[in-house]
Amino acid sequence: MGIDAGSISNAPTLQEIKHASEVIHTTIQSTPMLHSRTFGTMTGTNVYLKPENLQRTGSFKVRGASYKIAQLSEEERQRGVIATSMGNHAQAVALAAQSFGIPATIVMPEQAPLVKVVATQGYGATVVLHGATFDDALVHARSLQAETGATFVHAFDDPAIIAGQGSLGLEILEQVPSADALIIPIGGGGLISGIALAARALKPGITIIGVEAEAAASCRASLDAGAIRTLTTVSTIADGIALKSPGALTFPIIQRLVDDVVTVTEEEIMNAIFLLQERCKLQVEGAGAVGLAALLRPGLLHLAGKEVVVLLSGGNIDMNLLGSFITNGLVTQGRIAIVRVEIQDRPGTLERMLSHIAALNINVREMHYLPTMHPLPVQRVEVTLTLETRDRQHLEQLCRTLQERGYRVTELQDR
Repeated sequence: MGIDAGSISNAPTLQEIKHASEVIHTTIQSTPMLHSRTFGTMTGTNVYLKPENLQRTGSFKVRGASYKIAQLSEEERQRGVIATSMGNHAQAVALAAQSFGIPATIVMPEQAPLVKVVATQGYGATVVLHGATFDDALVHARSLQAETGATFVHAFDDPAIIAGQGSLGLEILEQVPSADALIIPIGGGGLISGIALAARALKPGITIIGVEAEAAASCRASLDAGAIRTLTTVSTIADGIALKSPGALTFPIIQRLVDDVVTVTEEEIMNAIFLLQERCKLQVEGAGAVGLAALLRPGLLHLAGKEVVVLLSGGNIDMNLLGSFITNGLVTQGRIAIVRVEIQDRPGTLERMLSHIAALNINVREMHYLPTMHPLPVQRVEVTLTLETRDRQHLEQLCRTLQERGYRVTELQDR
């Protein structure tokens, strides 16, 4: 692109980002860069994963929060800090405040994941749950700030926060200087703004792609409109990027420096979480998995043959949801399926049908005779089976085998 980032109002310079990196280097971890042959084969690209889920507090957010709080005066530190967050920024601010020995209050939406609430309290912060959305919590936090005089630490729309997140751009290009493209999650835009400012200055021709959840695509809507737009509602498993609008500071940076912003579905996010867990042994939350979800969708990014870095921005997943994400991934791959088989209501018929399943080394997890809402021929019943198979081809082989032997088979689970 070759854009002059200096023309963007209040945007941190490359020197400021480098300074932020120096200031926080003893506070944060330099996370590794993982080459993924598996995802490279699946996508036709040379894939590297940047696992910020392994960062302190389980998210990249500690970078920006640490730099922001390091810049406070002694007087400001005595008054403490206050922040609004869905969880990751909360933990980051709490940890940074604890390291400087200053009080921190975090206002979180009422539906914030319990794991993030507990972790934030564990770093010594006072947690206030208020409102249904990030925006509701933000209004309440501003009210508390006016009462206490604490410094508000914004989650993304602050030059110091952006500079701190920009340290990731420096780190990525130091680890993979030959990278052709970066795929970055977008919530409020602080992360992608910082990375874009650093990466664009160091390597002007690099491709930068942002990814949002389809159910919270405020940045995409704003780009399409040419101005910031606020969504009425957002609802996504990627709670870390569930923002109704991008930031006033971050949006112009995204407009100027980011090549494209794409969206992914809830199903695709869950599948990416599952694949990262199974193939890479990486526990990544919904917001952190959207980049991989985008790369995995055929025809979306057009990066074949390119060297691609996918940022896994966080790993603070709600463990109550992890099981359902894994089940969804198994269903998507055809490794768990529910099928309905119509058989004759005669002795030995069920045993013969099950023997065909066993012959293909398919395990039956559950089996039910269920009443149906449609008429069946006399002396015929339906059996509903939950099966474990190797993959979708294995499942399709079973369906063909049963149909060839005269059984009527219907798969009940969506592909």
